[in-house]
Amino acid sequence: MYEDSVPERLAKLRTQKGVSARDMSLSLGQANNCINNIENKKSLPSMQSFLYIWA
Repeated sequence: MYEDSVPERLAKLRTQKGVSARDMSLSLGQANNCINNIENKKSLPSMQSFLYIWA
């Protein structure tokens, strides 16, 4: 369940805030494709990133 809902919720949150996937990745201190990989279900966020995004 977690693996299925995170990408969709992240994309929705990001677009609501008007932030690009690249900018969000870089603001987390990650590689520029980190958020894109999560939204495309290629990876999951680390717990630290998860908490930072949803805090």
